[in-house]
Formats: sequence, C-alpha cells, structure tokens
Amino acid sequence: MDSSGVLLWVKAEPFMVGALQIPPPSKFSLHYLKKIATYVRTRAIEGAYPRLSWSTWRHIACGKLQLAKDVAWLYFEIFDSLSMKSPEKRLEWSEILSNCISEDEIEKQRNQLSVDTLQFLLFLYIQQLNKVSLRTSLIGEEWPSPKTRSQSPDLSEKSSCHNKNWNDYSHQAFVCDHLSDLLELLLDPEQLSVSFHSTRSSVVSQEAVVALSFLLEGTVSGARKIYPLHELALWQPLHADSGFSQSSKTFSFCKLEAWLRAHLTGNPFGTSACLKSGKKLAWAHQVEGTTKRPKIACNTHVAPRTHRMVVMSQVCKQTLAKSSDTLLGAHVRIHRCSEAFIYLLSPLRSVTIDKCRNSTFVLGPVETALHLHSCDSVKVIAVCHRLSISSTASCTLHILTPMRPLILSGNQSITFAPFHTHYPMLEDHMARTGLATVPNYWDNPMILCRENSDSSVFQLLPPCEFYVFVIPFEMEGDTTEIPGGLPPEYQTALSQREQKIQVWQKTVKEAHLTKDQRKQFQVLVENKFYEWLVNTGHRQQLDSLVPTAAGSKQAAGPQTHRMYGGGHPLESRLGRTLAAWETWALLLLYKTAS
Repeated sequence: MDSSGVLLWVKAEPFMVGALQIPPPSKFSLHYLKKIATYVRTRAIEGAYPRLSWSTWRHIACGKLQLAKDVAWLYFEIFDSLSMKSPEKRLEWSEILSNCISEDEIEKQRNQLSVDTLQFLLFLYIQQLNKVSLRTSLIGEEWPSPKTRSQSPDLSEKSSCHNKNWNDYSHQAFVCDHLSDLLELLLDPEQLSVSFHSTRSSVVSQEAVVALSFLLEGTVSGARKIYPLHELALWQPLHADSGFSQSSKTFSFCKLEAWLRAHLTGNPFGTSACLKSGKKLAWAHQVEGTTKRPKIACNTHVAPRTHRMVVMSQVCKQTLAKSSDTLLGAHVRIHRCSEAFIYLLSPLRSVTIDKCRNSTFVLGPVETALHLHSCDSVKVIAVCHRLSISSTASCTLHILTPMRPLILSGNQSITFAPFHTHYPMLEDHMARTGLATVPNYWDNPMILCRENSDSSVFQLLPPCEFYVFVIPFEMEGDTTEIPGGLPPEYQTALSQREQKIQVWQKTVKEAHLTKDQRKQFQVLVENKFYEWLVNTGHRQQLDSLVPTAAGSKQAAGPQTHRMYGGGHPLESRLGRTLAAWETWALLLLYKTAS
C-alpha cells in the first residue's frame, strides 16, 4: 500500500439500517452516554465491558435511563442484527426462541447474549441522526440548503435524498460535526477531565479505534481492498500521522482526530455515488401516458458484496419483476412509485419504500430492516427481520417477522395481515438470510410515536377479507406452499370460502342449464370478473403481464412473457393467476345471487 492518498469514509449501513427514523430517547445524549461509558468500565467483571450483556444493559436502560424494557430490548436487538452473524447462527437463535414457552424462558435465553460495549455506545449515539432540533429547524439546517441540493445527485427530484438514513452527506456531516464527541465517548475515564472532556494529553486506546471501525473504513490510493479504520490507523507508515505510539500502544487524541478529519471523504459506495455514477438499469420502461421515465441505478458492478445498493424511482403504471444477482444482499430504496406492481424475488439486505402510492410490493426475504415512509394505499408482502412504518396511511402489510413491527410517528389506518404467498425459491432465500418461520410477531406491533400511543392507528386484517396472493411467475425451486402456514382463523376463512365455491359450482352443475343458458351464465361470470378486475385495479396488473402486440408473436389468448434486464428471467404465469382470481368472480356472483 502507498502511505499517501489515504481515503476514509463513513459506512452507510449503521445509519441506513441502524438509526431508527424517530427522535432518540432524551437519555441517549452525550452526557448520559459518557456516564454509561464510565459505569460499564467499573463493572467489567459483571458482564459490562468489553462485552455488554443483555442483563447489564437492561439494568442500565431500565434502572438508570428510565426506558421501558421492550424499548431497551429493541435497541439491543437492532444493534445485534447488524453484526455479521452467519445465517446458521440466526436460525439457531430463532429455534431457541421458538422452543420457549414463557416470557421467563425467553428472558433466560436473552441473558446469554452480549454485544461489543464500545460499538454499542457509538450505535446509541448515532440515533441522534434523526433528532429534531428547534434551533436548526428555525435557521434552516433541518431542511435542504441550496448547497446540499447541488451536492446530492438525484434520480428523480430534489427531495429524494432528504431521508437522512439514506443520505451519505448527512452521515458524513454527522460524524464530522460530532467527531470529538465520538472519540471522547470511547476514552478510558482517566483520560477525561472532571467535566468529562478530553485534554491535550488524552490518549485513545487501540480498542477504541477498533470500535470506531463500526462507523469508518477506507483504502489507500492504488489499492482496491477496503480496510477497517483500525487497520489503516495501525499501519506502520501512518503512525506519525495517526498519532500511534509504539511504546504506549495508544493514539494521541489530538493527532488522531486531526488525521481523521484530514482524510474523511465521501462514501464511494453510498447513495450519492450510486445515483451519480452507478450503472443505470433498463428494468422498467416508460409507459405511454406517463410524464416521467423510470430510473433505476445500482453500484453492484463496482461495490463489494457488503456495500451493494439499488435505487429505483418513478416506476409508474406497470409491473416490474426481478430475481437477480444484482439484488442479492443489496440495500434497496424504492422511491416515488405509483400504480405499480414490483416483485423483487431475491434475498435482500434492507429495503426502504419511500413516498409510493397505490402500489404492491412483493419482496424476497429482507435480512435486516424493511421501512415504509410517507406511503399511501400501498400493499407490502415480505418476510423481514424488522419492519418499521412512519408517516404512512391506508397501507396493508402481509408480514412474517421475528421482531414486533414498529409503528413510528405520523401513521394512519395501517392493516397488518399474515404473510400469504410463496415462490419456488422462497425457503432457500430465507435460509440464506437466516430468517425462520417462528417466532412470528406480525400481529403484535409496538407503537413508538411520541404524539400518542393509540392502538387505533392499526388493525389486524379481518379473516373474512383474507385471500392468498398468487405470484404470477415461474422459477426453479422447491417451495410449494406458504412457509409456516397460516394462522388458524385465516385458514378457516379460506376453507369456508372454498366450500361455498364448491357448493355453488355443484349447484350450477346440477341445474342442467341449456346451451344458451350456459352461455348467458358464462357472460354473467365474465362480466362480474371484469367488473371486479377494474374496481380493484387488478386489470392493470394483468395488462402489464401481457406483452404488447408489437412484441408478441403469439396468437390472442393467455400469453406469457419474460422480463429481462440483467437478471434471471421470470416467466409470468397468467393461467394460474386468472384461475385464482376467477374464484373471486364466482364468490362475488354467489354473494349476489344469495
């Protein structure tokens, strides 16, 4: 490596996935976190340092910070989910929890868990990313300035990067503005003054710099490899610059801070770089009658596997379907889509659905977080580790998740429902992301909004309104049914409906209709079916699955087409979809007749 040209940047994932999209508890301020940092070091033998056990964090969070126990566990679990555990370890943990028959047993298992103490303190501090400041709101810093707008390239429009969790400029600014605080948080207590601040003689331990690698990484010019911060800081040719002393095995606080500031630059694998120089994908095409062209970009051709990102914007009035290596393990942001049906059937690292309207999203398993923000009349179908919702209205979420769904601020009329579909590779994809079918807390959300804790903000889908969802594409794979099955009341509702349809079909068969009567009846069924397709918007979805006349060599009738664009093709299965939906028409006719 060349000792010149060191580049450091702020890692995206801790902010994109780790920072909750709500103002943090007031006790997560630097003042209290410094007190915790001192406290844990004095209780090292009690499971507080260098690893922080759940039981010790529960004692600190509930006893000293006055947090509710479920909130304390929430932050502990979110941080734990960011660790690079193998899928096998995650599945093993799910199995352990599923075998617990009481809360006491669950708590006993949680007590076996621990996290890196210093990294956890940094994780708690970066929750300030979404802190709302009255002062900065008044002077305008909470809102995009012209400088920010010119810096942030965008696929769609100026507001696209205002989501702080996805804006790498916000990540970099946060670390630069709070770098002294972050370093002080990691100092041994004897390195702090009586007022808990550093001095000119303060030194930083190697363990602290290793912990800071949770937020920072980098490279050297001419090297393709990415290094964690501590490896660069400890590299011998850089000791003079980074302030490392071979004799004391520590870093000078002042020199280390100056070195970090001098070499911090933009994240080459962040959202901005992806939008500015990422590969543009032709996964969707402009639809006649729409004024905006769909825009999809990714960085997977240049980014390491753990830094993959796909951003899609303004997919309108069409169906987009992908099962692709491009999506594998990627952070995905879906922005400003409307009247669209989007299928992303690959294992995903995280997904943010932002400012979308009247659309359906069917996702492969999401390893970390699925977040909805400012959406309206959207349906999401997914297996995910964590679901959170903010500023969203009239949305239905068919979810399988081992964490309680998080209802943040500004939501209205949210409906939770059981996961109700499958595709052939689903169970394989779940295994690759470490997601199991149990435990499943889809029906037990946690309300975290400060304005109220009114449970009327959400409802569970009534079983009488429940139908399974058919994914209209063919793939290779072994999954043939919904993983984990359905809750008994929903399975019962389906069975009763099937019985009604069978009775109706038997009645029609035994009516011994004449040929003309059968034709009239067929017209009645088709008209009812067409009426339902139009009223529900499914007509548009079916139309988008059928290729245009110019692109089809087949005769009229049920058709299939493949969706290409750099990934595995998905062959639409219209026959199966129509068969499933025609049962609706029969049932609607049955209700009308009765």
